[in-house]
Amino acid sequence: MKKLRVGLLFGGRSGEHEVSLSSARAIARALTSPQNSDKYELLPLYIQKDGRWLPAQVAQQVLESGTPLQLQEGTQDATPTTSSSELLISNTQQIGRWQSLSQVDEVDVWFPILHGPNGEDGTVQGLLKLMQVPFVGSGVLGSALGMDKIAMKMAFAQAELPQVKYVALNRSQVWSNPCVFPKLCDEIEAKLGYPCFVKPANLGSSVGISKARSRTELETALDNAASYDRRLIVEAGVVAREVECAVLGNDNPKASVVGEITFNSDFYDYETKYTEGLAGLDIPAKIPEAIAAQVQEMALKAFAAVDAAGLARVDFFYVESTGEVLINEINTMPGFTATSMYPQLWAATGISFPELVDQLIQFALERHSA
Repeated sequence: MKKLRVGLLFGGRSGEHEVSLSSARAIARALTSPQNSDKYELLPLYIQKDGRWLPAQVAQQVLESGTPLQLQEGTQDATPTTSSSELLISNTQQIGRWQSLSQVDEVDVWFPILHGPNGEDGTVQGLLKLMQVPFVGSGVLGSALGMDKIAMKMAFAQAELPQVKYVALNRSQVWSNPCVFPKLCDEIEAKLGYPCFVKPANLGSSVGISKARSRTELETALDNAASYDRRLIVEAGVVAREVECAVLGNDNPKASVVGEITFNSDFYDYETKYTEGLAGLDIPAKIPEAIAAQVQEMALKAFAAVDAAGLARVDFFYVESTGEVLINEINTMPGFTATSMYPQLWAATGISFPELVDQLIQFALERHSA
């Protein structure tokens, strides 16, 4: 049987470049495991931080080292060996402002394990759609809705999924004249109160998120978030447990067991999320069975609401004092390391990491053929 060549696309221009590399290393191990090695051939392709695509030989070096290539100051060239640079030049062709590799023609199915902007927001998905090739994960619409928190919440509201109160705004409102900005803060205070959370609408991994407990903190948080994105969202704070559910499939997806994020910090910020020992995972979550079933049902409903495909992790607030379950967000390309919540949820549900990677590729082929 001919092996399928899997184009593992990783790296990217977002602030989650390193997270993508960690996910890619885990997926590469799964593809080359005894369970999958007879079915798939790995072809890694690396997107440098400046957006340049690097060929398999260089990408493999990055996977093995676990360290992103660093750009030399004042140049567009990476710092690895001369042979790698020569290889890059001989195997790329300039198309507009980005470089395509001749090796892309060798790929049978793509696994774009890219996180954040320019990776899971529909941009790369649009490119792959134009190439008319199968790829793992959501298409343009699902990826874009899953990335933009404002559009996502509008889709959730249309699907009648309960969520926290929020205010959507633009950078221009924050960086406006001294008369407009105070009125904006007044509106947020009146509608949401304190504490509230200020977020860039289009960044992942808790980047740019701040908790505001006063007018001064709100003003600082808005200015900070506006430096990351032109679209912002402010959400009401809620005393709740943070639970998550993984979804797998296309038109008839299934939901995993429910897990819970535990941490001692004030909220689940970037440092807490990526510093070892600051957060824990309880799988399955110690919540009533009826609540777990409600979370699973809502996760599938959210998956359909944004037209997701292949995989997603859906995050919720469980307000234990009232029994409410509120949807927080959906992540259409969640972290995929062996210790990430998404694969761990499926491991607890009975699907091993190598099997999960295999199923995702098969779902990609199924969706493409349909």
